[in-house]
Amino acid sequence: MPKNTFYRQLSIAVVAMFKRVSNFHKVYLLPFLLTPQLAFAELGLNLPEGVTSVSRDIYSLHMLIFWICVAIAVLVFGAMIWSMIFHRKSRGAVASNFHESTKIELAWTIIPFIILVLMAIPATKVMVALEKTDEADMTVKITGYQWKWQYEYLDNDVSFFSNLSEKNRKEMEDPEARAKAENYLLEVDNPLVLPVGKKIRFLMTSNDVIHSWWVRDFGVKQDANPGYINDAWATIEEPGTYRGQCTELCGKDHGFMPVVVVAKPQAEYDAWVVEQEAKQKAEAEAASQTKTEEELMVQGQKVYSGNCAACHGATGAGVPGVFPAITGSSIVNNPDTTDHINILLNGVAGSAMQAFGKQLNDGDIASVITYQRNALGNSEGTIVQPTDIKAAR
Repeated sequence: MPKNTFYRQLSIAVVAMFKRVSNFHKVYLLPFLLTPQLAFAELGLNLPEGVTSVSRDIYSLHMLIFWICVAIAVLVFGAMIWSMIFHRKSRGAVASNFHESTKIELAWTIIPFIILVLMAIPATKVMVALEKTDEADMTVKITGYQWKWQYEYLDNDVSFFSNLSEKNRKEMEDPEARAKAENYLLEVDNPLVLPVGKKIRFLMTSNDVIHSWWVRDFGVKQDANPGYINDAWATIEEPGTYRGQCTELCGKDHGFMPVVVVAKPQAEYDAWVVEQEAKQKAEAEAASQTKTEEELMVQGQKVYSGNCAACHGATGAGVPGVFPAITGSSIVNNPDTTDHINILLNGVAGSAMQAFGKQLNDGDIASVITYQRNALGNSEGTIVQPTDIKAAR
């Protein structure tokens, strides 16, 4: 076949291919090619650079390896395409016949080996940097629970749990609100607050099953294993709110276990720490005080929503065969509160019922027990006070 005829037929075939997909090339492909940076940003085709030195190192390594792969692809496919065009049978090319070429075998062994070594050097540097958690300015212990996080500031007297926000829980039941939600399933009641410009060491473990704490903009993803402590670190360079999730399949509510970190300038962070220490001291004192039934019910509804509704349901109906119902429960409706208190404090071995004795204070446990006994379709009437919980401990 003459050269001009070959190229003409190739052009016709390419045009026909695009026509078969209607106006796709006009509507989508052309704008994409004309504005590649915008397209990449909108579609999220690349890694983000992040706001920590760790994430920037990971991004730089990623781009280096990416361009090495691009160069290899250009050389390999370029050689293939050039060979197919200029050494095709229609041009009279005759294939060479050779066997066991020592030079070729050495070339395709040595060259890839050199490339891999050159790639391994920067990769090793980044891996070593990821593990360098010493000389930290502060340490935060992160404990995974089904399905929430506990944050403990080991340098300060601050500790709290972080749950999926009540707003997100309501959005789950309202399609209209869900469609308008800006951060659906990515908001919490108590975010982790950290200072900017400080090296922060994270100690990660779990109270039940394997979880994984991940914040994309920090370049941090570390498993939280029960009985073990893993660590990671980050130095946040820019104030702001950063979101992540649990990235380990940890149970039925795995998708409702977000991570939210608020990075503040040092002065604002110091003020927040003082505020939290005072707040938690006041809560500890209030937890031992006698409360009215109305106070217990209001607080109990909040505690139930954040800690019990995930399994037992917002209405207390539970999940048949999986999670028992609170409504009509013989334990909840028994005038003797011993078993009810014991279950809340110590959990149920071999089941998904957690021990809340270390998670909630006396006031929270008393209020949620009172709420369960006088709401959710129950009207047992018993009021449990914080002193009852303290005595049961």
